[in-house]
Amino acid sequence: MPKRFVVTAPDFTDVPRFPAGFELAEVLTAAARELHATVTPGGTLRTAVRLAVTLVPGAEQAGISVVERGSQRRVLAWTDEAVRTAESRPGGREPHPLLDRLWTVPVARLADSLAEAPGTALSDSGLRSALSLRLRADRRSLTVLTAYASRPRAFDDDAARVGRLFTAHVSLALDSATEREQLTEAMRTRDLIGQATGILMERMETDAAGAFESLVKASQRENVKLRDLARRIVDVHDVPGPRSPGER
Repeated sequence: MPKRFVVTAPDFTDVPRFPAGFELAEVLTAAARELHATVTPGGTLRTAVRLAVTLVPGAEQAGISVVERGSQRRVLAWTDEAVRTAESRPGGREPHPLLDRLWTVPVARLADSLAEAPGTALSDSGLRSALSLRLRADRRSLTVLTAYASRPRAFDDDAARVGRLFTAHVSLALDSATEREQLTEAMRTRDLIGQATGILMERMETDAAGAFESLVKASQRENVKLRDLARRIVDVHDVPGPRSPGER
C-alpha cells in the first residue's frame, strides 16, 4: 500500500496533505530520534536507507553513495544487492543517470530507466524509477541518498518534498555521529599518547615534556603518525630492554 501522510504542522506547509495516514511531522520526528540514536556514521547511513524506504512515497529500495569529481563513486549503504550493484558497477565509474546532476541541484528524478537510461546498471537491475537527494556537498565530493522503485514514474513532486525534509534530518544526524566519532577517536588518541609518553619517561629517565618531544621527533623522522607510533610503543612496552621512540 502506498505510504501516505497528513501534514498539519505549520512548519511543513509546503508538503501536500493526503486524505489518510499519519502526520508527517510526527513521522519525521520519530525518524530523527532513530537516526540520532545511532552511534557511528555508518550506523546512521544504514538506518537512513532503511527509513527512506518507509518514509519516501513510492520508495522500494534505497542507497547512499559518495560521488567524487570525475564520476568516481563509492556506495556506503544500501537496502538491496541490486542497489549496491547499480551504484558501484563497474568500479564506480559507469555514468549514473542522476548522481552527477546533484552537483548543481538538490534533487533529481528519473521517471523510467528503460526509456531514459537504457543499458545502464539501473535498467539492467530492474530499477525503473529513481529519486536522488543531496545530503552533503563540497568542491570534491557529494553524498547522495537515492530512493528506487521497480515501477516507472514512482516518484512525484510530493515524494521529492518529503525526501528533502527527510534528508535534512539525515544530514544533521550524520554530522552529529561524525562529530561524536571524531571526539571519541581524539580521546583514544590522547590516552594512547599519554601511555606512550609515560613509558618513555621511565625508559629515558626524563620528564613528560622531554618524553613527548622525543616522541614527536621520532614521528617526524620516520614519517609516521604520532598516534601510530604511540600505539607501537604501547604494544611492545613489555619487551625487555630499552628502546628509542622510533624502535620497531
